[in-house]
Amino acid sequence: MTSLTTVASLARQICPTPVTTVTVAYHGITHRILLKRECYLPTGSIKYRTAIGLLAGMDAERPLHPGTVIVESTSGGLGAALAHLLAPIGCQFIAVIDPKTPAAIRQRLVAAGAQLHCVTDSDGHGGYLYSRLRLVRELCQENPHYRWTNQYDNPANSRIHQDTTGPEITQQAGPGLDGVYAAVSTGGTLAGIAAHIRPLGRPVRIVAVDSQGSYATTPQPGAWRNIPGIGASRPSTLLRPGSYDRAVHVRDADAIAVCQIFHADTGVRLGGSSGHVLHACLADLAGPLPPARPLCLCADDGDRYTDTIYDPGWIAEVGLAAGVRASLGRLRGSGLSFAIDVR
Repeated sequence: MTSLTTVASLARQICPTPVTTVTVAYHGITHRILLKRECYLPTGSIKYRTAIGLLAGMDAERPLHPGTVIVESTSGGLGAALAHLLAPIGCQFIAVIDPKTPAAIRQRLVAAGAQLHCVTDSDGHGGYLYSRLRLVRELCQENPHYRWTNQYDNPANSRIHQDTTGPEITQQAGPGLDGVYAAVSTGGTLAGIAAHIRPLGRPVRIVAVDSQGSYATTPQPGAWRNIPGIGASRPSTLLRPGSYDRAVHVRDADAIAVCQIFHADTGVRLGGSSGHVLHACLADLAGPLPPARPLCLCADDGDRYTDTIYDPGWIAEVGLAAGVRASLGRLRGSGLSFAIDVR
């Protein structure tokens, strides 16, 4: 079986991830929201889709023969998916990571056969992205046979979400869907979803959820970002005018508080970026024009964050303890509670 058949066929075999209905009580009003759980993909993250799209596009351009070396800058999820997909076809993967990459993700990368290169110099924009990209370019210059998937500028990133994630959302949420909330980093996921939804002419408000201090949507300098998988040190090149109706920047402390409340109420641990997404949705639910049937795209679950956002020691170490306590107090004081609808 050729690599093209192996990789491209996977895109056609992506099974729709489940959508969970959650009842939310907030400010004395009960709402129902939909959570699309991307943790059910084979590598536990929405980046599995992205990896398939990038590799299929690369393979179509020039086949991925055994021995091919792929390199990519990653906060973890995409790297794990690339390593998982490349190993069976005899290709090697080099993951360029940074100190914010959780230990659980590092272990998963190594277990999947990835070679890790970790940068240590921050980029001056609240993260390590520019430092990671610089090392990727250096590795490719020193080793001309290396191939870079370039998730940041490759249109294959958004195309896979236009072909798979977007159609799943509109079909599963039904005609009443009036809001989609998704985290942005490279912007590929949201750009692809919008490319599917916009031509349908449906009144769906698309919200780009960013982290405070991120440059992915609009510059928000001055804050150090602690949660991987959301935000970026540079503007997205994949998002286009009309890709979203508005961008919301959420503090890490607020995202962590939402994750902890959700876990306490339901027993389910959501990933860090999902906390940002839910917080943005909650703000709209409490606003003058709350969505009637919003869907929050949850990129992964909390298994890889047990030693970070669910660990009081880590929260204190990164200086977020006071902020998380204050946010927990505000949210619980506003009557926030979650319950998974089992009907």
